[in-house]
Amino acid sequence: MKMSRIAATSAVAAVAMLGLSAPAFAHVSVSPEGEAAKGGYATVNFKVPNEDDKASTTKLEVSFPAEHPLASVMTQPVAGWDVKVTKSKLDKPLEMHGEKIDEAVSKVTWTADGKGIEPGTFQKFPLSIGALPENADQLVFKAVQTYSNKNVVRWIEPQQKGQEEPEHPAPTLALTAASEDHHGGGAAKSGDDAKSGEHQEKAASDSDSSSDSTARILGVVGIVVGVIGVAFGVLAGRRRTNG
Repeated sequence: MKMSRIAATSAVAAVAMLGLSAPAFAHVSVSPEGEAAKGGYATVNFKVPNEDDKASTTKLEVSFPAEHPLASVMTQPVAGWDVKVTKSKLDKPLEMHGEKIDEAVSKVTWTADGKGIEPGTFQKFPLSIGALPENADQLVFKAVQTYSNKNVVRWIEPQQKGQEEPEHPAPTLALTAASEDHHGGGAAKSGDDAKSGEHQEKAASDSDSSSDSTARILGVVGIVVGVIGVAFGVLAGRRRTNG
């Protein structure tokens, strides 16, 4: 009897844990491939699980944060899905690579042209986005998931600091500290680094000059030694002849 009670208690605890952890895996979420550094560019994936046992997900709409517009958004083809990018005019133009941008992507919509995301499966939708804001720690997207049975789930509730996770949390992308070079190239040297580089270049130049001088000297010495050898051989031949 005691063992049965223990087993029953363990089973209830396990079910409770599953019930608490399952929603965390069922949300529409967004995550970067690598990191999403402030001021830089990132490839992100919107992960969409199917929560319906009898219907497939046939459409996903992701709205971009208006307070942090992104001038560059590129889609990647996803088999079995059509994608549409919607742009909107900006109240305040952005500057990107020396050019002014007066519109930005406000929404990306994926629509299934086949079976969609079937029960018990999930799908990732990749995007390349940037430049990421430098004055924010995260980007909050709003996602709307539509099923083949016409059910719609709106993942639009922001997570409030210090509060429990909402029932339908909005996908949130955490931003990391800005890297030295947002575009992946070499960063400009600081004054000390630049001076150090100049010293290294000068030393290398001096070393090359020294090597060239040494080679010239050795070459001249070799020629002189060769001339002396030839002269010595001629004189020796004459002595043998006279003798």
